[in-house]
Amino acid sequence: MRLLKVATCNLNQWAMDFDCNLKHIKESISRAKEAGAVIRLGPELEITGYGCEDHFLELDTVNHAWECLKEILLGDWTDGILCSIGMPIIKGSERYNCQVFCFNRKIVMIRPKMWLANDGNYRELRWFTTWKQEDQLVEFQIPPEISEALSQKSVPFGYGYIQFLDTAVAAEICEELFAPIPPHAELALNGVEVFLNASGSHHQLRKLDLRLRAFIGATHTRGGVYMYSNHQGCDGGRLYYDGCCCVVVNGEVVAQGSQFSLKDIEVVVAQVDLDAVASLRGSISSFQEQASCKSRVSSVTVPYNICRPFNLKMLLSSPQKIMYHSPEEEIAFGPGCWLWDYLRRSGASGFLLPLSGGADSSSVAAIVGCMCQLVVKEIANGDEQVKADAIQIGNYTDGQFPVDSKEFAKRVFYTVYMGSENSSEATKMRAKVLADEIGSWHLDVCIDGVVSSLLSLFQTLTGKRPHYKVDGGSNVENLGLQNIQARIRMVLAFMLASLLPWVHNKKGFYLVLGSSNVDEALRGYLTKYDCSAADINPIGSISKQDLRIFLRWAANHLGYSSLAEIEAAPPTAELEPIRSNYSQLDEVDMGMTYEELSVYGRLRKIFRCGPVSMFKNLCYKWGASLTPSEVAEKVKHFFKYYSINRHKMTVLTPSYHAESYSPEDNRFDLRQFLYNARWPYQFRKIDELVQELDGDKVAFEESGEHGKLGATSGVGGMGVVAAASGDPKAGL
Repeated sequence: MRLLKVATCNLNQWAMDFDCNLKHIKESISRAKEAGAVIRLGPELEITGYGCEDHFLELDTVNHAWECLKEILLGDWTDGILCSIGMPIIKGSERYNCQVFCFNRKIVMIRPKMWLANDGNYRELRWFTTWKQEDQLVEFQIPPEISEALSQKSVPFGYGYIQFLDTAVAAEICEELFAPIPPHAELALNGVEVFLNASGSHHQLRKLDLRLRAFIGATHTRGGVYMYSNHQGCDGGRLYYDGCCCVVVNGEVVAQGSQFSLKDIEVVVAQVDLDAVASLRGSISSFQEQASCKSRVSSVTVPYNICRPFNLKMLLSSPQKIMYHSPEEEIAFGPGCWLWDYLRRSGASGFLLPLSGGADSSSVAAIVGCMCQLVVKEIANGDEQVKADAIQIGNYTDGQFPVDSKEFAKRVFYTVYMGSENSSEATKMRAKVLADEIGSWHLDVCIDGVVSSLLSLFQTLTGKRPHYKVDGGSNVENLGLQNIQARIRMVLAFMLASLLPWVHNKKGFYLVLGSSNVDEALRGYLTKYDCSAADINPIGSISKQDLRIFLRWAANHLGYSSLAEIEAAPPTAELEPIRSNYSQLDEVDMGMTYEELSVYGRLRKIFRCGPVSMFKNLCYKWGASLTPSEVAEKVKHFFKYYSINRHKMTVLTPSYHAESYSPEDNRFDLRQFLYNARWPYQFRKIDELVQELDGDKVAFEESGEHGKLGATSGVGGMGVVAAASGDPKAGL
């Protein structure tokens, strides 16, 4: 038996904080060595942090990464252990995203990334170039200051693997695993047994399974040990990196780290038998045949044995059941951990949330409550870093620290119900009960006086006073009166967030939390610069349907029982007067349901449908209950309001990214914001198709072929609809 002990890790790095990142790297190496590991894998670009973005274009960023690497190599960190460390490197005129292999205080090889992530949230081609010389390793001249300190002038650079005396090790960096022809296939045929995947992969609802299936598939039919390392936490942007480092052997997971955690450092160790890899490969005839005529990959020889001989005291890591979180748990723990990182790193002393008693703001409140529960739990588990951060943020003194989540929430969380004459007693009471369950410092504010003052000012300026539609006013007046209330709440929220800590003799400022969901953003069902405008928004890319499921779960699992009643209440903005014959409802105002919005969003973004192809697909999906004319009207209605309101996405509050059909303009969904909202060409094509389909329907009815329009009309794209109705997945 060739026994090999390996260590991979989740690290909570912070973009551009080199001291923090270096500390975490050193600690992870120390823990790996203490466990007896001889290979340590860290996340992609771990020295700088993955989310540096245009800071990667600065020479300082690359230089500081080299300085940190030098500090690691000058100590005893790499003695007896192969460390794969991620950092940016400039070679000649090109900048590469690299994994640097270090062993016994020397750089053994530098492996540049060959296939870059360049879609969705990722823009790696903006900062890096791909390594294209796949047939060779070249000599890289180490920067003079580093070279002199290490007494090493050059190092092999490029695509290749490291050949030890008893095994071969190679890197496959993040996106490369998902390339049409991934490197591990060729490397396995060249005898590589251990694959190291350093990644910067963000959390997205229901995405983890895709990632794990890729690791399992990489080694199931060709054998191998696949190590995966990832960032975990918020490193400075909208993404939460969800960890879940793991080790897979011959298609079976033998070690798995946490997906959501407040820990800064998590090291996962596994002991594997490389003879099991050789045995599997030797039993597969097609593997033998393809290996005999493989394309040769360059290698670097390191004359050391890193395996250990057979020893009964060294237990092998056994296959284990993969740990998956439900979508409801993902909504609680992902944004909860993201909020904690944002809070402790921003210098703020807490959060302030306009709490309306509705589903969206109540979801945000529950997530903050979950964050408080996680903090208290981690402190009880002995995490000194979480304890120190909580003491500082909560302003604890005399050796005190959080031991109760409600008490901690009272110190770091304000909730404010900003009611008006249009608000109901029911929502006011729901907000108060939920605030009491969570433990927030709750305020009840009436904004009618401020609204009246503004309307009096307007009347003085113009001689006119607007009225609601139910009181005889026009649509323009009605909308204007609603927007006044919404924007007053935003101004009041920011004023309270900055001054309430001062009133209560607390340090610092509070961050204002937004609570608009992804479907409302897609439809533009929000007032520009209203209380959807905030510092950050933990639910900005989560659908209404997922939030309702989360509320039912949180009522039972987080202990906030009032959420069940909140979830059951019909969504309403409460911006118009309540009358015996009229009450304002969101779905009536929007002219579409939240369920329909989710379908539109997935077809528009994930499956790249314009108006015409969306119409065709929905004729299949909804053809049993709607006529082509009705489908056409729905599609036109959506695209009209989507395009009219697209400008709102340019100022959308930065939100936690959790859904692949997010319309967020700044990073993820890059489309124009000035449209011809009549869509004359596209809508004309839809009308032509409706006429054609209506003619087909008449012909079918006359021939007795009832109910077969959807199956026989020849409208394309049925496969897209089938996929759109299931769980969304996204790439690494």
